[in-house]
Amino acid sequence: MADSQYTEELHVAVHAVVEASKICRHIQSTEDFAELSKNDRSPVTVADFGSQAVVCKAISEAFPDDPMIAEEDSAALRLPDQVSVLNRVVKEVAKVVPDATEQQVLGWIDQGISRDPAPRTWTLDPIDGTKGFLRNEQYAIALALLIDGQVKVAALACPNLGTIESDEIGYLFTAVRGEGAYVSPLSDPTDRTRISTSGCIIGRDARFCESVESGHSDHSWALDIASELGITREPVRLDSQAKYAVVGRGEAEIYLRLPTKPGYVEKIWDHAAGSLVIEEAGGTVTDIHGHPLDFSRGALLSENQGIIATNGALHLAVTDAVKKANSE
Repeated sequence: MADSQYTEELHVAVHAVVEASKICRHIQSTEDFAELSKNDRSPVTVADFGSQAVVCKAISEAFPDDPMIAEEDSAALRLPDQVSVLNRVVKEVAKVVPDATEQQVLGWIDQGISRDPAPRTWTLDPIDGTKGFLRNEQYAIALALLIDGQVKVAALACPNLGTIESDEIGYLFTAVRGEGAYVSPLSDPTDRTRISTSGCIIGRDARFCESVESGHSDHSWALDIASELGITREPVRLDSQAKYAVVGRGEAEIYLRLPTKPGYVEKIWDHAAGSLVIEEAGGTVTDIHGHPLDFSRGALLSENQGIIATNGALHLAVTDAVKKANSE
């Protein structure tokens, strides 16, 4: 990797998500996910915990003064009836961190329980798209560094994402603000190729992608927006921040995450890494009102509503279409 203002941060981030990907891939290959349900009824698996432990360990050891805002905590694993799940998490972590102990693993997971804003902090989704992971489809390990509320470094691993040019499965997307966005095979993170969003400037020619889960994005609203733009092709639906990667490398022009209920607030770990990848690839990411995403307020994007991510050239047309479709 070329010298950068954030060379060390990028190196550590890449190593961390690659190691986490190894854990996730192994667990997915066994089809024994040891799934739990959180208070919001969303699933969490051994892989979520193992991935978070490995990434938090790497960040805390390299940058001990940096807090981490991550999705999971170890509370469920500490329950007496979850001993077998905890043992499995420790066993999986030990595959990449030999001699890891139970207490170390729990401590690494809980490195991510900060929820408060800080001048310099990391944010992590250890498995973004857990339902996709459970279906053996798309998921991502999403890690980003925030400085003064702005995303500066992103490492986005998409272990199940392919490409039409190659039989390779599993890609890593990286970005440093002001330095471009890159893709590399997970099998060789040093083999980097710069990516850019597509040059599409006509709305009806655009391709858009959205969440598989209708609970994550309003699909009927998206159809109205597509109609406003003259798009007739069916949307590509895939889980996780892999959607940001697909737009970033020019295989789609629009990613919509439209609120499904009043008052819903997005989490920063669902968007920080992916948004920088698209922006550094030449695209634009805002909320549905065209406002920049505000990552300065801790775990929540409390000043924003929904997400519009585009190739850049179509952004104004898409935000206008969102407003028109919402008012009808």
